[in-house]
Amino acid sequence: MNILSGIFPATSGAFSIDGKLQGANYDVYSANRQGVRTVFQELSLCLNLSVVENMRIFHPEFHGLGWAKRAGDSIMSTLSAVFPGRHLRPHDLVGNMTLGQRQTLEIAKGFAENKANPLRLLILDEPTSALDYQTARQLLNHIAQSKGQNVAFIYISHILDEVLFCADRVVAMKDGAVVGQVKAKDATRDYLISMMGSVGTSHELRAHAATRKSKGTSASNFINPKRDSGYAQINLNQGEIVGLAGLAGHGQTALLIDLFTKKSIDYDVKAPVTFIPGDRQKDGILPLWSILFNMTSQTYAKIRKKLSRLIDLKKEKQVGEHWKDAVDLKAGGLGDNILSLSGGNQQKVLFARALESDAPVVLMDDPTRGVDVGTKKIIYDLIFTESAKGRGFVWYTTEMDELQYCDRVYIFKSGQIVAEMPGEAATEEAILKASF
Repeated sequence: MNILSGIFPATSGAFSIDGKLQGANYDVYSANRQGVRTVFQELSLCLNLSVVENMRIFHPEFHGLGWAKRAGDSIMSTLSAVFPGRHLRPHDLVGNMTLGQRQTLEIAKGFAENKANPLRLLILDEPTSALDYQTARQLLNHIAQSKGQNVAFIYISHILDEVLFCADRVVAMKDGAVVGQVKAKDATRDYLISMMGSVGTSHELRAHAATRKSKGTSASNFINPKRDSGYAQINLNQGEIVGLAGLAGHGQTALLIDLFTKKSIDYDVKAPVTFIPGDRQKDGILPLWSILFNMTSQTYAKIRKKLSRLIDLKKEKQVGEHWKDAVDLKAGGLGDNILSLSGGNQQKVLFARALESDAPVVLMDDPTRGVDVGTKKIIYDLIFTESAKGRGFVWYTTEMDELQYCDRVYIFKSGQIVAEMPGEAATEEAILKASF
Protein backbone atom coordinates (compact mmCIF):
# COMPACT_ATOMS: atom_id res chain seq x y z
CA MET A 1 0.00 0.00 0.00
CA ASN A 2 2.71 2.47 0.97
CA ILE A 3 4.76 1.68 -2.14
CA LEU A 4 1.73 2.13 -4.42
CA SER A 5 0.98 5.42 -2.62
CA GLY A 6 4.54 6.63 -3.21
CA ILE A 7 5.29 6.91 0.52
CA PHE A 8 7.97 4.20 0.55
CA PRO A 9 10.34 3.57 -2.36
CA ALA A 10 10.33 0.07 -3.81
CA THR A 11 13.51 -1.82 -2.89
CA SER A 12 12.86 -4.71 -5.27
CA GLY A 13 10.36 -5.82 -7.89
CA ALA A 14 8.52 -3.55 -10.28
CA PHE A 15 5.02 -2.31 -11.10
CA SER A 16 3.38 -0.53 -14.00
CA ILE A 17 0.50 1.91 -14.45
CA ASP A 18 -1.21 1.81 -17.85
CA GLY A 19 1.62 -0.43 -19.04
CA LYS A 20 4.26 2.14 -18.13
CA LEU A 21 6.96 0.92 -15.76
CA GLN A 22 7.26 3.20 -12.71
CA GLY A 23 10.84 4.19 -11.92
CA ALA A 24 12.83 5.07 -8.83
CA ASN A 25 11.43 8.63 -8.85
CA TYR A 26 7.87 7.41 -8.21
CA ASP A 27 6.56 9.28 -5.15
CA VAL A 28 3.36 10.66 -3.62
CA TYR A 29 3.09 13.35 -6.30
CA SER A 30 3.53 10.79 -9.08
CA ALA A 31 0.81 8.66 -7.52
CA ASN A 32 -1.61 11.58 -7.25
CA ARG A 33 -0.96 12.70 -10.82
CA GLN A 34 -1.91 9.21 -12.02
CA GLY A 35 -5.07 9.07 -9.93
CA VAL A 36 -3.78 6.80 -7.14
CA ARG A 37 -4.97 7.90 -3.69
CA THR A 38 -5.02 6.35 -0.22
CA VAL A 39 -7.34 6.53 2.77
CA PHE A 40 -5.20 5.74 5.79
CA GLN A 41 -6.19 3.84 8.92
CA GLU A 42 -4.05 6.09 11.11
CA LEU A 43 -5.52 9.26 9.71
CA SER A 44 -3.36 11.68 7.72
CA LEU A 45 -5.31 14.81 8.68
CA CYS A 46 -3.73 17.85 10.34
CA LEU A 47 -5.66 18.33 13.60
CA ASN A 48 -4.75 22.01 13.91
CA LEU A 49 -6.27 22.88 10.52
CA SER A 50 -9.83 23.22 9.29
CA VAL A 51 -11.67 20.95 6.86
CA VAL A 52 -10.92 23.15 3.82
CA GLU A 53 -7.28 23.66 4.84
CA ASN A 54 -6.81 19.90 4.95
CA MET A 55 -8.38 19.71 1.48
CA ARG A 56 -5.91 22.32 0.24
CA ILE A 57 -2.95 20.22 1.40
CA PHE A 58 -4.17 17.07 -0.34
CA HIS A 59 -5.55 18.79 -3.45
CA PRO A 60 -3.12 21.63 -4.29
CA GLU A 61 -5.19 22.66 -7.33
CA PHE A 62 -7.29 24.66 -4.85
CA HIS A 63 -5.30 27.91 -4.91
CA GLY A 64 -5.66 31.57 -5.83
CA LEU A 65 -8.59 33.84 -5.05
CA GLY A 66 -11.63 31.98 -3.76
CA TRP A 67 -9.77 28.71 -3.17
CA ALA A 68 -11.41 28.16 0.23
CA LYS A 69 -14.93 28.32 -1.21
CA ARG A 70 -14.04 25.94 -4.03
CA ALA A 71 -12.38 23.52 -1.63
CA GLY A 72 -15.34 23.74 0.73
CA ASP A 73 -17.87 23.15 -2.04
CA SER A 74 -15.88 20.13 -3.24
CA ILE A 75 -15.56 18.41 0.14
CA MET A 76 -19.15 19.18 1.18
CA SER A 77 -20.60 17.75 -2.06
CA THR A 78 -18.41 14.65 -1.70
CA LEU A 79 -19.45 14.15 1.93
CA SER A 80 -23.10 14.39 0.89
CA ALA A 81 -22.56 11.84 -1.87
CA VAL A 82 -20.65 9.30 0.20
CA PHE A 83 -22.33 9.84 3.59
CA PRO A 84 -25.83 11.28 3.03
CA GLY A 85 -27.13 13.17 6.05
CA ARG A 86 -23.77 13.23 7.87
CA HIS A 87 -22.41 16.69 7.19
CA LEU A 88 -19.48 18.67 8.50
CA ARG A 89 -18.85 22.39 8.04
CA PRO A 90 -16.00 23.69 5.85
CA HIS A 91 -14.33 25.71 8.59
CA ASP A 92 -14.69 23.17 11.44
CA LEU A 93 -11.37 22.50 13.17
CA VAL A 94 -10.43 18.87 12.61
CA GLY A 95 -8.98 18.52 16.13
CA ASN A 96 -12.43 19.21 17.60
CA MET A 97 -14.10 16.37 15.66
CA THR A 98 -14.84 12.90 16.92
CA LEU A 99 -12.79 10.01 15.55
CA GLY A 100 -15.74 8.91 13.42
CA GLN A 101 -16.14 12.39 11.91
CA ARG A 102 -12.43 12.53 11.11
CA GLN A 103 -12.66 9.16 9.41
CA THR A 104 -15.56 10.32 7.19
CA LEU A 105 -13.50 13.39 6.24
CA GLU A 106 -10.44 11.24 5.44
CA ILE A 107 -12.60 9.07 3.18
CA ALA A 108 -14.33 12.00 1.48
CA LYS A 109 -10.93 13.62 0.87
CA GLY A 110 -9.94 10.52 -1.08
CA PHE A 111 -13.11 10.53 -3.17
CA ALA A 112 -13.16 14.30 -3.82
CA GLU A 113 -13.30 15.40 -7.44
CA ASN A 114 -10.02 16.49 -8.98
CA LYS A 115 -10.42 17.54 -12.63
CA ALA A 116 -6.68 17.72 -13.23
CA ASN A 117 -5.96 14.25 -11.81
CA PRO A 118 -9.23 12.28 -11.64
CA LEU A 119 -9.47 9.36 -9.22
CA ARG A 120 -8.66 5.99 -10.78
CA LEU A 121 -7.46 3.80 -7.88
CA LEU A 122 -8.44 4.34 -4.26
CA ILE A 123 -6.66 2.30 -1.59
CA LEU A 124 -8.73 2.10 1.61
CA ASP A 125 -6.96 0.88 4.74
CA GLU A 126 -9.49 -0.16 7.42
CA PRO A 127 -11.81 2.65 6.31
CA THR A 128 -14.74 1.71 8.57
CA SER A 129 -12.76 1.04 11.76
CA ALA A 130 -14.23 4.12 13.51
CA LEU A 131 -17.62 4.14 11.76
CA ASP A 132 -20.91 2.78 13.04
CA TYR A 133 -22.86 0.20 11.04
CA GLN A 134 -25.05 2.66 9.12
CA THR A 135 -22.16 4.95 8.12
CA ALA A 136 -20.04 1.97 7.06
CA ARG A 137 -22.90 0.69 4.91
CA GLN A 138 -23.13 4.08 3.19
CA LEU A 139 -19.45 3.82 2.26
CA LEU A 140 -19.80 0.27 0.93
CA ASN A 141 -22.79 1.26 -1.18
CA HIS A 142 -20.85 4.23 -2.61
CA ILE A 143 -17.93 1.95 -3.48
CA ALA A 144 -20.33 -0.35 -5.34
CA GLN A 145 -21.65 2.62 -7.34
CA SER A 146 -18.17 3.98 -8.09
CA LYS A 147 -16.92 0.64 -9.47
CA GLY A 148 -19.20 1.27 -12.44
CA GLN A 149 -17.49 4.62 -13.10
CA ASN A 150 -14.03 3.28 -14.02
CA VAL A 151 -12.67 3.56 -10.47
CA ALA A 152 -10.81 0.58 -8.97
CA PHE A 153 -10.40 -0.13 -5.26
CA ILE A 154 -8.01 -1.98 -2.98
CA TYR A 155 -10.03 -2.52 0.20
CA ILE A 156 -7.94 -3.57 3.21
CA SER A 157 -10.08 -4.69 6.12
CA HIS A 158 -10.27 -7.20 8.92
CA ILE A 159 -14.06 -6.91 9.00
CA LEU A 160 -14.51 -9.87 6.71
CA ASP A 161 -18.24 -9.43 6.12
CA GLU A 162 -17.46 -6.06 4.51
CA VAL A 163 -14.79 -7.64 2.33
CA LEU A 164 -17.24 -10.27 1.10
CA PHE A 165 -19.87 -7.59 0.48
CA CYS A 166 -17.81 -5.21 -1.66
CA ALA A 167 -14.93 -7.21 -3.18
CA ASP A 168 -14.70 -9.04 -6.50
CA ARG A 169 -11.54 -10.91 -5.48
CA VAL A 170 -10.01 -11.47 -2.05
CA VAL A 171 -6.26 -11.79 -1.49
CA ALA A 172 -5.14 -13.04 1.93
CA MET A 173 -1.71 -12.05 3.25
CA LYS A 174 0.23 -13.27 6.27
CA ASP A 175 3.71 -12.25 7.42
CA GLY A 176 4.28 -10.18 4.29
CA ALA A 177 3.38 -12.89 1.76
CA VAL A 178 0.28 -13.79 -0.22
CA VAL A 179 -1.14 -17.02 1.21
CA GLY A 180 -4.28 -17.33 -0.88
CA GLN A 181 -6.65 -15.81 -3.43
CA VAL A 182 -10.31 -16.50 -4.07
CA LYS A 183 -13.29 -14.94 -5.83
CA ALA A 184 -15.48 -13.27 -3.23
CA LYS A 185 -18.60 -15.08 -4.45
CA ASP A 186 -16.89 -18.41 -3.72
CA ALA A 187 -15.68 -17.50 -0.20
CA THR A 188 -17.10 -17.52 3.32
CA ARG A 189 -15.96 -15.70 6.43
CA ASP A 190 -14.52 -18.82 8.06
CA TYR A 191 -12.80 -19.80 4.80
CA LEU A 192 -10.98 -16.46 4.71
CA ILE A 193 -9.95 -16.90 8.35
CA SER A 194 -8.61 -20.37 7.58
CA MET A 195 -6.51 -18.96 4.71
CA MET A 196 -4.81 -16.58 7.12
CA GLY A 197 -3.89 -19.33 9.57
CA SER A 198 -5.31 -21.23 12.49
CA VAL A 199 -6.62 -18.38 14.61
CA GLY A 200 -10.00 -19.84 15.55
CA THR A 201 -13.34 -19.60 13.80
CA SER A 202 -16.41 -17.68 14.87
CA HIS A 203 -18.03 -21.00 15.88
CA GLU A 204 -15.17 -21.76 18.29
CA LEU A 205 -15.34 -18.30 19.83
CA ARG A 206 -19.10 -18.56 20.32
CA ALA A 207 -18.66 -21.93 22.01
CA HIS A 208 -15.99 -20.46 24.29
CA ALA A 209 -18.26 -17.54 25.22
CA ALA A 210 -21.19 -19.87 25.91
CA THR A 211 -19.04 -22.02 28.21
CA ARG A 212 -17.89 -18.94 30.13
CA LYS A 213 -21.46 -17.67 30.58
CA SER A 214 -22.74 -21.05 31.77
CA LYS A 215 -20.42 -20.87 34.77
CA GLY A 216 -22.22 -17.79 36.07
CA THR A 217 -20.74 -14.76 37.84
CA SER A 218 -20.10 -13.62 41.38
CA ALA A 219 -22.51 -11.37 43.25
CA SER A 220 -19.75 -8.86 44.03
CA ASN A 221 -20.90 -5.57 42.52
CA PHE A 222 -18.52 -3.19 40.71
CA ILE A 223 -20.88 -0.64 39.12
CA ASN A 224 -24.50 0.11 39.96
CA PRO A 225 -26.98 2.99 39.49
CA LYS A 226 -27.18 5.74 42.12
CA ARG A 227 -30.91 6.16 41.57
CA ASP A 228 -33.74 5.07 39.31
CA SER A 229 -33.58 7.13 36.11
CA GLY A 230 -36.68 5.72 34.48
CA TYR A 231 -34.52 4.12 31.76
CA ALA A 232 -32.64 0.82 31.63
CA GLN A 233 -29.45 1.14 33.70
CA ILE A 234 -26.10 -0.60 33.81
CA ASN A 235 -24.98 -3.03 36.48
CA LEU A 236 -21.58 -4.68 36.41
CA ASN A 237 -20.75 -7.62 38.67
CA GLN A 238 -17.50 -9.45 39.22
CA GLY A 239 -16.61 -11.63 36.24
CA GLU A 240 -19.18 -10.09 33.90
CA ILE A 241 -18.79 -8.68 30.40
CA VAL A 242 -21.28 -5.91 29.67
CA GLY A 243 -21.68 -4.59 26.12
CA LEU A 244 -22.62 -1.09 24.92
CA ALA A 245 -24.21 -0.79 21.48
CA GLY A 246 -26.17 1.52 19.21
CA LEU A 247 -25.22 4.06 16.57
CA ALA A 248 -21.87 5.76 17.15
CA GLY A 249 -21.87 9.04 19.03
CA HIS A 250 -24.97 8.39 21.12
CA GLY A 251 -23.29 8.52 24.52
CA GLN A 252 -21.37 5.26 24.80
CA THR A 253 -17.89 6.80 24.90
CA ALA A 254 -19.09 9.66 27.12
CA LEU A 255 -20.36 7.11 29.65
CA LEU A 256 -17.04 5.23 29.62
CA ILE A 257 -15.15 8.46 30.28
CA ASP A 258 -17.51 9.35 33.15
CA LEU A 259 -17.02 5.90 34.67
CA PHE A 260 -13.24 6.17 34.25
CA THR A 261 -13.02 9.59 35.88
CA LYS A 262 -15.66 8.55 38.45
CA LYS A 263 -17.57 11.74 37.69
CA SER A 264 -20.76 9.99 36.65
CA ILE A 265 -23.88 11.47 38.22
CA ASP A 266 -25.80 8.26 37.46
CA TYR A 267 -23.50 5.43 38.60
CA ASP A 268 -21.48 4.38 41.62
CA VAL A 269 -18.10 2.91 40.65
CA LYS A 270 -17.01 0.79 43.59
CA ALA A 271 -13.65 -0.46 42.33
CA PRO A 272 -10.53 0.90 40.60
CA VAL A 273 -10.85 1.07 36.82
CA THR A 274 -8.55 1.06 33.81
CA PHE A 275 -9.44 2.34 30.35
CA ILE A 276 -8.58 1.21 26.81
CA PRO A 277 -9.43 4.26 24.64
CA GLY A 278 -10.91 4.06 21.16
CA ASP A 279 -8.57 6.63 19.58
CA ARG A 280 -5.18 5.09 20.32
CA GLN A 281 -3.24 7.83 18.55
CA LYS A 282 -4.90 10.68 20.43
CA ASP A 283 -5.75 9.13 23.79
CA GLY A 284 -3.88 5.82 24.09
CA ILE A 285 -0.21 5.64 23.22
CA LEU A 286 2.56 7.79 24.66
CA PRO A 287 4.28 8.63 21.34
CA LEU A 288 7.65 9.75 22.74
CA TRP A 289 8.10 6.58 24.78
CA SER A 290 9.26 3.07 24.03
CA ILE A 291 7.05 0.01 23.68
CA LEU A 292 8.17 -1.14 27.14
CA PHE A 293 7.45 2.19 28.85
CA ASN A 294 4.00 2.31 27.21
CA MET A 295 3.34 -1.21 28.46
CA THR A 296 4.39 -0.64 32.09
CA SER A 297 3.23 2.94 32.69
CA GLN A 298 0.33 1.78 34.95
CA THR A 299 2.38 -0.72 36.97
CA TYR A 300 4.81 1.42 38.95
CA ALA A 301 3.95 -0.28 42.25
CA LYS A 302 4.86 -3.68 40.80
CA ILE A 303 8.15 -2.74 39.18
CA ARG A 304 9.66 -0.35 41.73
CA LYS A 305 12.60 -1.44 43.85
CA LYS A 306 11.95 -2.38 47.45
CA LEU A 307 12.49 0.51 49.86
CA SER A 308 13.08 2.82 46.91
CA ARG A 309 11.17 4.98 44.46
CA LEU A 310 13.35 3.83 41.58
CA ILE A 311 12.17 1.40 38.91
CA ASP A 312 13.68 -2.08 38.96
CA LEU A 313 14.71 -2.45 35.32
CA LYS A 314 14.90 -6.24 35.58
CA LYS A 315 11.32 -6.48 36.86
CA GLU A 316 10.16 -4.05 34.20
CA LYS A 317 11.75 -6.10 31.43
CA GLN A 318 10.20 -9.30 32.80
CA VAL A 319 6.75 -7.69 32.65
CA GLY A 320 7.40 -6.58 29.07
CA GLU A 321 8.65 -9.99 27.93
CA HIS A 322 5.66 -11.72 29.54
CA TRP A 323 3.17 -9.58 27.65
CA LYS A 324 5.15 -9.66 24.43
CA ASP A 325 4.62 -13.43 24.41
CA ALA A 326 1.07 -13.31 25.81
CA VAL A 327 -0.25 -10.98 23.07
CA ASP A 328 2.10 -12.23 20.31
CA LEU A 329 3.54 -8.75 19.86
CA LYS A 330 5.25 -8.25 16.49
CA ALA A 331 8.10 -5.92 17.44
CA GLY A 332 11.81 -5.59 16.83
CA GLY A 333 12.59 -4.89 20.49
CA LEU A 334 10.78 -3.57 23.54
CA GLY A 335 13.11 -0.57 23.57
CA ASP A 336 11.86 0.57 20.15
CA ASN A 337 9.54 3.57 19.96
CA ILE A 338 5.84 2.72 20.16
CA LEU A 339 5.28 4.38 16.76
CA SER A 340 7.44 1.69 15.14
CA LEU A 341 4.53 -0.73 15.61
CA SER A 342 1.53 -1.26 13.36
CA GLY A 343 -1.85 -0.08 14.63
CA GLY A 344 -2.86 -3.59 15.64
CA ASN A 345 0.34 -4.13 17.63
CA GLN A 346 -0.07 -0.74 19.31
CA GLN A 347 -3.51 -1.95 20.38
CA LYS A 348 -1.96 -5.08 21.88
CA VAL A 349 0.33 -2.86 23.97
CA LEU A 350 -2.68 -0.90 25.27
CA PHE A 351 -4.36 -4.18 26.25
CA ALA A 352 -1.21 -5.39 27.99
CA ARG A 353 -0.96 -2.09 29.90
CA ALA A 354 -4.57 -2.30 31.07
CA LEU A 355 -4.48 -5.97 32.05
CA GLU A 356 -1.13 -5.67 33.86
CA SER A 357 -2.74 -3.05 36.12
CA ASP A 358 -4.45 -4.12 39.34
CA ALA A 359 -7.79 -2.53 38.35
CA PRO A 360 -10.62 -5.10 38.54
CA VAL A 361 -12.78 -3.11 36.09
CA VAL A 362 -11.70 -2.68 32.47
CA LEU A 363 -13.48 -0.10 30.32
CA MET A 364 -13.04 -0.66 26.56
CA ASP A 365 -13.92 1.86 23.84
CA ASP A 366 -14.13 -0.12 20.57
CA PRO A 367 -10.88 -1.93 21.45
CA THR A 368 -10.59 -4.11 18.31
CA ARG A 369 -10.88 -1.20 15.88
CA GLY A 370 -8.72 -1.90 12.86
CA VAL A 371 -6.98 -5.06 14.11
CA ASP A 372 -6.66 -8.36 12.25
CA VAL A 373 -8.58 -11.52 13.03
CA GLY A 374 -5.58 -13.13 14.74
CA THR A 375 -5.19 -10.17 17.09
CA LYS A 376 -8.93 -10.20 17.76
CA LYS A 377 -8.74 -13.85 18.77
CA ILE A 378 -5.91 -13.02 21.20
CA ILE A 379 -7.92 -10.11 22.63
CA TYR A 380 -11.09 -12.19 23.01
CA ASP A 381 -9.15 -14.95 24.78
CA LEU A 382 -7.62 -12.40 27.16
CA ILE A 383 -11.06 -10.97 27.97
CA PHE A 384 -12.50 -14.44 28.61
CA THR A 385 -9.52 -15.45 30.75
CA GLU A 386 -9.55 -12.28 32.84
CA SER A 387 -13.33 -12.37 33.34
CA ALA A 388 -12.97 -15.96 34.60
CA LYS A 389 -10.55 -14.58 37.21
CA GLY A 390 -13.18 -12.09 38.37
CA ARG A 391 -12.46 -8.98 36.32
CA GLY A 392 -15.42 -7.03 34.99
CA PHE A 393 -15.51 -5.52 31.51
CA VAL A 394 -17.62 -2.73 30.02
CA TRP A 395 -17.22 -3.09 26.26
CA TYR A 396 -18.38 -0.58 23.66
CA THR A 397 -18.04 -2.01 20.16
CA THR A 398 -19.16 -1.03 16.68
CA GLU A 399 -18.70 -4.64 15.51
CA MET A 400 -22.03 -6.29 16.23
CA ASP A 401 -20.61 -9.82 16.11
CA GLU A 402 -18.65 -9.05 19.29
CA LEU A 403 -21.80 -8.39 21.33
CA GLN A 404 -22.60 -12.10 21.44
CA TYR A 405 -19.63 -12.56 23.79
CA CYS A 406 -21.25 -10.26 26.39
CA ASP A 407 -23.50 -11.27 29.28
CA ARG A 408 -25.79 -8.28 28.73
CA VAL A 409 -25.98 -5.54 26.11
CA TYR A 410 -27.29 -2.00 26.56
CA ILE A 411 -28.38 -0.06 23.45
CA PHE A 412 -27.89 3.72 23.44
CA LYS A 413 -29.91 6.40 21.65
CA SER A 414 -29.45 10.16 22.13
CA GLY A 415 -27.43 9.68 25.29
CA GLN A 416 -29.90 7.32 26.95
CA ILE A 417 -30.07 3.54 27.30
CA VAL A 418 -33.21 2.55 25.41
CA ALA A 419 -32.98 -1.24 25.61
CA GLU A 420 -31.30 -4.06 27.50
CA MET A 421 -30.94 -7.60 26.21
CA PRO A 422 -28.86 -10.76 26.73
CA GLY A 423 -25.75 -10.99 24.55
CA GLU A 424 -27.08 -13.94 22.56
CA ALA A 425 -30.19 -11.88 21.65
CA ALA A 426 -28.18 -8.85 20.50
CA THR A 427 -28.55 -9.45 16.77
CA GLU A 428 -27.95 -6.80 14.15
CA GLU A 429 -31.68 -6.59 13.51
CA ALA A 430 -32.57 -6.20 17.20
CA ILE A 431 -29.96 -3.49 17.80
CA LEU A 432 -30.90 -1.46 14.72
CA LYS A 433 -34.58 -1.72 15.63
CA ALA A 434 -33.86 -0.31 19.10
CA SER A 435 -31.56 2.41 17.70
CA PHE A 436 -34.22 4.17 15.62
